[in-house]
Parts: sequence; C-alpha cells; structure tokens
Amino acid sequence: MTDSHFTRRSALTVMAAAGAAGELVSTAQAQGAPKTFALIHGTFCGGWMWRRVADLLEKHGHQVFTPTLTGLGERSHLLRKDINLDTHVTDVVNVVKWEDLNGICLVAHSYGGWIGSGALEEIGDRVASIVWVDAYKPDDGQKPLDLTNEGFRKAFLNASEKGEPGFAPPLAAVPIFPIWVNEKDSAYMLSKLTPQPVGTYFQPVKLSGARDKVAKKTYIRATGFPNPNFDKALAACRADKSWTTFEVNSGHSVMLDKPEWLADTLMQAA
Repeated sequence: MTDSHFTRRSALTVMAAAGAAGELVSTAQAQGAPKTFALIHGTFCGGWMWRRVADLLEKHGHQVFTPTLTGLGERSHLLRKDINLDTHVTDVVNVVKWEDLNGICLVAHSYGGWIGSGALEEIGDRVASIVWVDAYKPDDGQKPLDLTNEGFRKAFLNASEKGEPGFAPPLAAVPIFPIWVNEKDSAYMLSKLTPQPVGTYFQPVKLSGARDKVAKKTYIRATGFPNPNFDKALAACRADKSWTTFEVNSGHSVMLDKPEWLADTLMQAA
C-alpha cells in the first residue's frame, strides 16, 4: 500500500512538473514568435545596407524585407528627374501590399524616416511597431531640404539648378569614419553609394499623424554621429511615454557598426 501511495504521488508530481514545463515552453514560443520586418535605408544607400542585420534576423526565424528605393543601389539605373518622396513611399507601400504583410515592424534609417512616416499614412493598419534608427522624424509639410545640413543643401540646390537627376555622394573625397561608419567598412560603403534622386529632397511630406498612432515605437540614437535634428528627435521621444529610446556608441551606420546589437534590439522592439 505504501509503495502504491508513493507511486500515485510521484505520478502527480511528474504531471504537475510537465504542466509547468509546458506553460514555460508555450510562453517562450509566444515571446519568440516569428515577426516580419521591413527595413528602409537612407540617402545614397540601398537594401544592401541592411544585409548583416537581415541575415541575423532571418537566422532567428523572422521574415525580412529590405526594399531598395527607386534610383538607388541596384536600382540606380532607374535614376531620373521625376523621382520624389512619393515615389519612394510607394516603393515601401507596394512591398507591404503585394507581399500581403501584416503586423510588421517598420524600421527606418536616416532619410528613411521621411519614407517610413509617409508610408504609415497608407499602411498604418498593417504595422504593429516602428523603430527609427538615427532617423528623421519630420512634421507635416517639411521636406528633406529643410532639415539637411548646409553643405548638402547647397549641393542639392546646385544639382537641381543644373537639371541633374541625382546628387552624387560627396563622401569619396573625405574620411567617413568614425562618424558615418567604422574604418574597416568605409571602403565597402563608399563602393556601394549611388547618387540620391534630387527630387526626393524638394517635396514636402504629407502627414496626418499615422506615425503617432502606432502602439509600439522605438527611437535609436547613434552617439558617434553629430546631428541636431536627431538629437531633437531623441529628446522629443524621451518626453513622450509612447516611445522607447536607446543610445548606442556607434557611427551613423549602426547596421554596419553594430549589427548584432541592432538585430537584438529590433527583436525586442518588434
């Protein structure tokens, strides 16, 4: 009888332990459920900029899209005068629509903040979270030319006056590390940059507040890149409880300088 009693008690203990383990597994699975990321690049760049981060996210089972905006990167052969902000917003919107994406984490870097903000006006209902990585956080009616530095502003105006379709990156003549990217990756980055369509910097963005309606919002500031507009965006996000903020010791190209850190942070923020 004694043996029988202990057998039943042991069985109950095992069943209880199994149940608890099952709950832990279910919780872990829920936390690690595959997510969908859409990563938007910045001026002069392309989807190639996100390759390292995309690879890391995909290794964790997530789905990743890294659209290259029209006229840039591997689509630089499509550069023309009539490309503007609307063109680039449509590039992102169409990927989301044609791929039937929902519940996505929309990530924007630098100039991509203009495009992400505009895209949310059309696909906000498909976005669960956003992450702005050292990115512009524009207001309605602003245009990229309004917030860029004086050197870039003059260069864009000069290219426009000459009727040129694109503004070539001026970085080849100057060191770009450590402000833009680490020294090891500077040659790689320079080899990939292509002219930015001039029209993208002259068109005002049209916003109605869709960006603010996203429930889960994160802003990441790269402390190695001096930019008053990004400092202002970080301060505004810190003052808004609906935003989570991070600072990282990196140049502007966080996805090249700190890909592991960024991938981990994106998975937390999604």
